[in-house]
Amino acid sequence: MPVWCSMYFQNSVSLVMEQLLYFHDYSMIIMLGVMITVGYFIGDFCLAKYYNRGIHEGQKLEGLWTVLPGLLLLLIVFPSLKTLYFMEESDMADMSIKVMAHQWYWEFEYFGVLEEEIESYMKDKGVFRLLEVDNWLLVPFGVGLKIIVSSFDVIHSWTIPAIGLKVDAVPGRLNQLFTLFNRPGTYIGQCSEICGANHSFMPISMGVLSVAGFFSKMM
Repeated sequence: MPVWCSMYFQNSVSLVMEQLLYFHDYSMIIMLGVMITVGYFIGDFCLAKYYNRGIHEGQKLEGLWTVLPGLLLLLIVFPSLKTLYFMEESDMADMSIKVMAHQWYWEFEYFGVLEEEIESYMKDKGVFRLLEVDNWLLVPFGVGLKIIVSSFDVIHSWTIPAIGLKVDAVPGRLNQLFTLFNRPGTYIGQCSEICGANHSFMPISMGVLSVAGFFSKMM
């Protein structure tokens, strides 16, 4: 990841986040080109020494500045749709995890490779205040994960910035995302929806292990 990009984003640990960073860099290049071009014409117009009152229209120019922005939008739309569809691709998933939001804790349920259900509450004491939980969500890296998110009470938001996932947990609705970790580690997130008085007490702690380490922990 570029150095300047690390000023704004956490280091990518999933294919989804990598796609989001690539799209960000790509769209910023297009926007920079647009800003330079528009700035040049504005400056040229302001510094011009004459203005021709006889010119009231220019069909070719009007057609150009109508078609060109449309082409630039198409250059942004297609990569954006590709990234969006990749985030929701479920055919590549080897394991499913159901995330249920409660006031004020998370419940995780594994499907597919194993059947397991855990509840994750924030710990009263820890090294990282408001970010440590008693039961971590453990997942293997290199394995496609389908994450299904919903809520029992109010709207929450399951968010982990390092993997590029942010999905609303809405009562009575199942939202789904796909991710694939490319290296192990520990990653932290929080509920990013203003869901009530104890909104800040819903941390998400995720541990990404090797496949062997994952099964040794879970079995």
